[in-house]
Amino acid sequence: MSSSYMWQKKNEGDTVEWASNTGRVGVFLFRVGPGGKVYNLFEDYPQKLTADELATFNRENPFWVEFFADRLAAMKEL
Repeated sequence: MSSSYMWQKKNEGDTVEWASNTGRVGVFLFRVGPGGKVYNLFEDYPQKLTADELATFNRENPFWVEFFADRLAAMKEL
């Protein structure tokens, strides 16, 4: 699946890579590190990420942490 995408980091030194050419509106694919599992932001975040992946993603993407604050709060309540 991931071989057909071009991967880009938002900032130098980031670990999270974003697919830049999904060809689908509203689909934000990312992976944590080269060759990592590919996640769909709106379907998989945060529940399908490992604890380490989630910590890395959250550190590098504060916008999405704020955007999905309700999801993160719900996870902590479980």
